[in-house]
Amino acid sequence: MARSAQGLVPGTIPQVKPLTAVTPRTALVTTALALAALTTVLARTVGYGGYFSDPVGLFGWYAACWALFAVALLALRRVPARRVAWLVAAGAVAVTVTGLPGPPRTSTDSYRYAWDGRVQSAGVSPYDHTPQDPALVRLRDPWLFPSGAACKGPDLAPLPRTGGTAHCTRINRPAVHTIYPPVAEAYFLAVDALSPSGARHKPLQIGAALISLGVTGVLLLILRRRGDDLRKAAYWAWCPAVPLEAVNNAHVDVLGVLLAVAGLGLVASRALTRRAAGGVLIGAAVATKLMPAVVLPGALSGVRRVRDAAAVLLPAAAFVVLSYLPYVLLSHGSVFGYLGGYVEEEGYDDASAGSRYSLLRLVLPDTWAFPVLVAVVAAVSLYVMRYGDPRRPWSGALLVTGWSFALLTPGYSWYALLLIALVALDGRWEWLGIPLAGAAVYVLAPTLDFRPWLSNVAYGAAVSLVLVMTWVRRRGAAGATAAPES
Repeated sequence: MARSAQGLVPGTIPQVKPLTAVTPRTALVTTALALAALTTVLARTVGYGGYFSDPVGLFGWYAACWALFAVALLALRRVPARRVAWLVAAGAVAVTVTGLPGPPRTSTDSYRYAWDGRVQSAGVSPYDHTPQDPALVRLRDPWLFPSGAACKGPDLAPLPRTGGTAHCTRINRPAVHTIYPPVAEAYFLAVDALSPSGARHKPLQIGAALISLGVTGVLLLILRRRGDDLRKAAYWAWCPAVPLEAVNNAHVDVLGVLLAVAGLGLVASRALTRRAAGGVLIGAAVATKLMPAVVLPGALSGVRRVRDAAAVLLPAAAFVVLSYLPYVLLSHGSVFGYLGGYVEEEGYDDASAGSRYSLLRLVLPDTWAFPVLVAVVAAVSLYVMRYGDPRRPWSGALLVTGWSFALLTPGYSWYALLLIALVALDGRWEWLGIPLAGAAVYVLAPTLDFRPWLSNVAYGAAVSLVLVMTWVRRRGAAGATAAPES
């Protein structure tokens, strides 16, 4: 009989043979206990107020969450397949709700969301005015725009004085226009319209929690339809980044993740109509946060005919253009807002200005970092489009997204939410080191004066894990293929 390569083929979860027999009840209880510990520590992490006062201590809680996450995943491997779906779903609910009890702890982005929603509800384009514009003073309230003694705090931005009283806002960069694309803006408007008066940040958190659970549901649906291992969905459902970044900080990235994952699920079909529908959803994802455009090469995996590529690309492009059209007609200014200024501010166009491209800058001159990044990502994209499996577009999307993040070395941990969802579809768990590295850089960088070595160590370790596991998988697969029949 030919030997199999269980657990060594990319996209599968290795099955660890225990030294002693583990009963289904024991495996189930162990997993439940690990999840209970994870949710307990997550709740403590969300309530920890140390981002400004004790970032090192806060990251200690982050690390504990990730360690328990790993334990829960290991325990899940021994749970009988028939019990996996409901256990993943129940764990997803428990993990997700831990992000709800407190206000956003490590990001103020959701305050801009709330403001953009309020502005639109008043019939004003969110692209026409900055938050500190006097023309919108009538829309301000004490929650988003405190004054006087309430303006003390490192997370508050001062506003121009109009008298003797100090005024400030929770919104970051109040002197610039919004940069969020139209689908995100439509989401902000919907949340504001459905929110009761005085709800503050909570509706955005609840909306993000529901979307996060929606991602889990879509993952389980795709995996079940393909006859794949449902345990993979736990990579998203139980990941600490989901309650911390998607729910507590309410980052709109999670909406882009839902749309991108659903789109890739449809693109995997051979039917042109389903591929076109997948293209529409991917276009909607791009019109939510732009970054999901990185999954497009994966969506074109192994495409040989022009019509198959067009069935994805044309609907995606058309949706992006059409979604911007209403805002173009309603706005007096540019609908791209502060996007160009943001790119410059964050150092994406100047490698020497920040911690971007830190691994490339270890071996290359600063001026070479960006061109080399573009060349590498283009090469990986071409490889995926030429040799990728059209039945598994998320596998190619993970490869392109993973290497983009590894070489870009972003300092914002919530960007990697998309990567986590792709891991859950494909199963290559080693890529989870990238979001953990992003969390380390984001939380610890301010207290370490944004020193480049932090990014080098964090992302260097994550890339090393990917390279080692890639070698292990390929060696195991090659050994199994070459094994003689007995």
